[in-house]
Amino acid sequence: MLVAQSPSMPLLRCLSVIMTRWHRLLSLARNPYRPELHYMRGPGPKSHAKHQNRLAPTTGSAHEIS
Repeated sequence: MLVAQSPSMPLLRCLSVIMTRWHRLLSLARNPYRPELHYMRGPGPKSHAKHQNRLAPTTGSAHEIS
């Protein structure tokens, strides 16, 4: 048995896909949790280069016995 499709079926299918994608986009935009904004790994190479002279050990140590 063949069922005749109405001319609006491809249009409805297309609108359904558009609405599904639109809802998915809106749900992603409203998501308040963004872990990449809060993830910190510590100081990087630029920080080490900037503060290198502060972090470098001195040549004479107070614990050396003369």
